Amino acid sequence: MNKVHKLTLSAMFLAIAVILPFFFGQIPALGQMLLPMHFPIFLCGMICGPAYGAAIGIIAPLLRSVLFGMPPMFPTAIAMCCELCTYGLISGLLYGRLNPKSLKNVYVSLIGAMLAGRLVWGVVMILLLSVQGNSFTFKAFIYGAFLTAIPGIIIQLIIIPFIMAMLDHTGQITYQKKKEGARLLKK
Repeated sequence: MNKVHKLTLSAMFLAIAVILPFFFGQIPALGQMLLPMHFPIFLCGMICGPAYGAAIGIIAPLLRSVLFGMPPMFPTAIAMCCELCTYGLISGLLYGRLNPKSLKNVYVSLIGAMLAGRLVWGVVMILLLSVQGNSFTFKAFIYGAFLTAIPGIIIQLIIIPFIMAMLDHTGQITYQKKKEGARLLKK
């Protein structure tokens, strides 16, 4: 995939990250549970690479905050840009380095990025809230990072591998096992 193709796909993922929350985010509790902005960031990292995923992860929440006022800039959008940057970076790094490219490694990349991103979100929230003189407890971290997000996490673990499998099926991305099998069939 060349640079122009990656840049074009990254722009599409950014547009999806800005638009998708409109379908769920009008009810803030629903948006917090389903995490609609996370989907395109994970996909961008795995498809376009870690640098593109990280960049789109930083830009998306800040752009939505500036354009639409949601999420609120402080502390939510700032914490989200660090979290989503981590999602794009880690999903891209893991998926790019794991061989063979397979559906199993999509899950490994996705789960690794989810854990790292949520940890970064917690650290950033501690720092941002301490600036205001507020505290961010471990209970608030578990509740915000995991408990309210369970529906979104489950949906991500279903939809993102499905999308990657469909991209493999259509030939947009190719798992190495298929490449090797196709070579054997051609011989």
